[in-house]
Amino acid sequence: MAQQAVPARGARLGRAVGTTGRRTAVSGAVVLLADGPPAGTERQSPLTAAAVLPLARHLARAGHDDGLVVHGVRYRCRGWNGSAAHPAEDAAWAVDEVVRRYGDIPVCLAGTGMGARAALLAAGRPGVGCVLALAPWLPAEGRDAPDPDPVKQLAGRRVLLVHGTNDERSDPEQSYRYAQRVKKANRDVCRFEVHSDGHRLQQHRAEVRALAADFVLGSLFERGFSRPLEDALAAPPPLGLRMPLAVGFRAAVPGARTGRLRRG
Repeated sequence: MAQQAVPARGARLGRAVGTTGRRTAVSGAVVLLADGPPAGTERQSPLTAAAVLPLARHLARAGHDDGLVVHGVRYRCRGWNGSAAHPAEDAAWAVDEVVRRYGDIPVCLAGTGMGARAALLAAGRPGVGCVLALAPWLPAEGRDAPDPDPVKQLAGRRVLLVHGTNDERSDPEQSYRYAQRVKKANRDVCRFEVHSDGHRLQQHRAEVRALAADFVLGSLFERGFSRPLEDALAAPPPLGLRMPLAVGFRAAVPGARTGRLRRG
């Protein structure tokens, strides 16, 4: 595929979420990457960038007492653009920028759709300790498919993939196959299936957000996980890669109803 010309502009970090009223120093960060289309060199729209703000606010509230800060990323381009993979480059830049601003703190790369793919590809940057991929948009895998995305950059990182079984934009079977390859090189990976939910994971968003916060805080601050997430990480495939996200998952995570997770 011919590489499209890109305007001379850079990616930007969005305003920090989670610093208002804080008395403690920043001790962990989430770099949050929004969804987007397969192609497009125009500037990312503000509405698309803002789509991740509800999740950003939820994570920031949950990690407030731990010193968590969340930054969205404004891409240079709205689309992936083939082998150029512009959002993945922007994600790598954003990790470096967060470390420059806050120092040597653990970073979680998190994303939805196209942003989830960017997070997975950029996970090799120094400072990244974990990756959260929600409804990841991934290339087809199989005998007649082109080369799949690499997984070696995920070595030493904790990885959680979450996918709705009714996703019509990002094939959940591709994320399962990808997770299988990751699991062979990195035992610290699991995948949850949200039955009957679609690409935006709106039908069970409360459970999805509780799971995301449980994973992010447990990974960045080493405070442990809820029992379902702990079981998923420990389970061999395929069980640990097809773990159902049960209705009522929030009840398994102390403090999830208020948005602030308490850890023992």
